[in-house]
Amino acid sequence: MSQTAIDGLLFKEMLIAGANLLEQNRETIDAMNVFPVPDGDTGTNMSLTMKSTIKEIEAKDEHDASQLIHAAAKGALKGARGNSGVILSQILRGFSKGVDGAATIDAATFAAGLKRGADTAYKAVMKPKEGTILTVIRVISEDASRYVQRHPDNLSGLLDKMIRSGEAILAKTPEMLPALKQAGVVDSGGQGLITVLRGWRAAFNGERIEPVTPAPVQSEAIEAEPETLKYKYAVSYQILYINEGVTEDDINKLRTRLTRIGDKVSVGADERPIQVKVNTNDPGKAVQYACDLGELTDISIENKAEARRALERKAEEERKAAEAPAQEAGAEVAAEPEDLTPLKPYGFVTISIGAGFSQIFTDLGVDYIVEGGQTMNPSIEDILDTVNKVHAETVFVLPNNSNVILAASQAAELADRRVVVIPTKNTAMGVGAVIAFNPDASPEENLEEMTAAAQQVKTGQITYAVRDTVFEDKEISEGDIIGIHNGRIEVVGKDIHDMAIELINLVVEDGDSLITIYYGADTSEEDANRLCEEIAALYPDLDVEVHYGGQPLYYYLLSAE
Repeated sequence: MSQTAIDGLLFKEMLIAGANLLEQNRETIDAMNVFPVPDGDTGTNMSLTMKSTIKEIEAKDEHDASQLIHAAAKGALKGARGNSGVILSQILRGFSKGVDGAATIDAATFAAGLKRGADTAYKAVMKPKEGTILTVIRVISEDASRYVQRHPDNLSGLLDKMIRSGEAILAKTPEMLPALKQAGVVDSGGQGLITVLRGWRAAFNGERIEPVTPAPVQSEAIEAEPETLKYKYAVSYQILYINEGVTEDDINKLRTRLTRIGDKVSVGADERPIQVKVNTNDPGKAVQYACDLGELTDISIENKAEARRALERKAEEERKAAEAPAQEAGAEVAAEPEDLTPLKPYGFVTISIGAGFSQIFTDLGVDYIVEGGQTMNPSIEDILDTVNKVHAETVFVLPNNSNVILAASQAAELADRRVVVIPTKNTAMGVGAVIAFNPDASPEENLEEMTAAAQQVKTGQITYAVRDTVFEDKEISEGDIIGIHNGRIEVVGKDIHDMAIELINLVVEDGDSLITIYYGADTSEEDANRLCEEIAALYPDLDVEVHYGGQPLYYYLLSAE
């Protein structure tokens, strides 16, 4: 007899299988993104969101299905990253509401959960766009509702129908979004969702989806590590003698390969010897990748996880030593006094990456900086925890990335104080917004003025392509230097300096008075100053400034206002 209901234990297996299958296909889904830039991609964001989901439920032996799914939705919401991850978390959140109170889930209840999940996801997005993950979950839920009307007891058939429906609408997404059609891909978020649902069906049918790597044995010390320590090894070395025939493209390819296995990548291409740094979980590959370029020296591999544990052990020993005399004397350890200082009217949290930008925001009075954005989108929980640290009645949040705005908005809804999200799409817009802040104005007035100031900042970004693709009739090869303006790849070439000059000519408009050049971690101060001088000569009536941003992977962020 076929199974007609799902309890909490089975749904836990289904969620784990969906997360494992998503991680197995993460890189494939990442590669489906239309933009070939070295950012936090769809597959990565969705996989990290599902890992947070599993972390929340892995210790639960919950027979009640609705209770298990409620916990899963909570984990997804905390760990959601990027637009795709946030939408996935909203689908699970809605699903949990749709099956609320059901100890076991039958076909009709499952379909109701899908419908509520689709509705919740749509409501979370200010301007829903068809041809995305939203379309996929909506069509799946609609087809599921019709199916259970005809087959109310066929849960296995419903899961099969769910996959067929999703695959059919996913195949049509290129017809809804021209950019997908030109790139020859379907929507990556929709693909990620169907991958998760395939995992659900597999577990329901008794199949096991193995994790990509065996789960590590958890010790108390490891569990205590903050989630932000994604990569455990800090690798650095110098390429001392460059092999004959090695070009700048080869160095760019090294940077690309390192980006795929870690973060905080720095490759000083303009220096000799070339200094290389990366945080990774695969130090062997990080070193091996550079061996074809030349001779390596000063190789250093630091275990950051063990270093952190050592510091924690030392801190714990010092704490116990400090407490011992008081306890021996019969004294009680006093509780930390509550902060009774009045809340200030306003506070600021900004999402940013790069030492230069962090210093700029600090100098402008920002209270806290959440590290992330281009290379790794912060989770809702990352943003929420930081917002709750600010001792202010109203907290302004600057996402500084279009893929972080939705997560910031969800964090604002969960915060224990008033939070105003300024929809800044990059750090230059964030700087403009903070400068426009008026301490004597109301939150509503500041939202209007800061948003307007941010939108007046026109920007362009210089980075490199991480894969071959075609974008709006531009053939792009892996390692090419690309310039992005208004959400489009406008210039493609081989030289960073030349592409920056071409791009600034597209960014600057009549009436502008200031051009600002923010140079990244992989750009030398000398190169930035040379670019500044050339742009100043091109625009003698405009002020041109150069600042160190320190952003990884993006050589320049250019702004005009």
